[in-house]
Amino acid sequence: MANSGLQLLGFVMSLFGWIALIAATIMPQWRMSSYAGDSIITAVAIYQGLWMTCATQSTGQIQCKVYDSLLQLDASLQATRALMVVSIVIGIVGVAISTMGMKCTKCGGDDKVKKARIAMTGGFVLLLAGLAALIACSWYGNQIIRDFYNPLTPINTK
Repeated sequence: MANSGLQLLGFVMSLFGWIALIAATIMPQWRMSSYAGDSIITAVAIYQGLWMTCATQSTGQIQCKVYDSLLQLDASLQATRALMVVSIVIGIVGVAISTMGMKCTKCGGDDKVKKARIAMTGGFVLLLAGLAALIACSWYGNQIIRDFYNPLTPINTK
């Protein structure tokens, strides 16, 4: 069994990972493409996230628009959104279970074996949350790569 310091370090790292998962889910930089016209003045970078799409012009203006309807989104984006939200929710549960199983807390009684099992369960739940996020990011990344190498995609929008 781990000592309290190592257990606390693992908990803090998992908490930071969960916060980073929330930040990654919210950010609109999941897919980036740019369109450069004949002059540099008309250059536009387009950022597409899970929840919104943003356009950044070379002048520095940023315009964002939230997706209007869930029904008009493609299946990979809907699945990625769902998996990321599920991962965040499972992460909340994992953090709560891990908190109860840590040696430095009084939740779960004084039995060391019981607390170790609770902490181990919390770790497995956090691993499950990370796996769901990994699947979501890999699936969406694969979709981006397939679109990039699709010969029907215009060259100036890749």
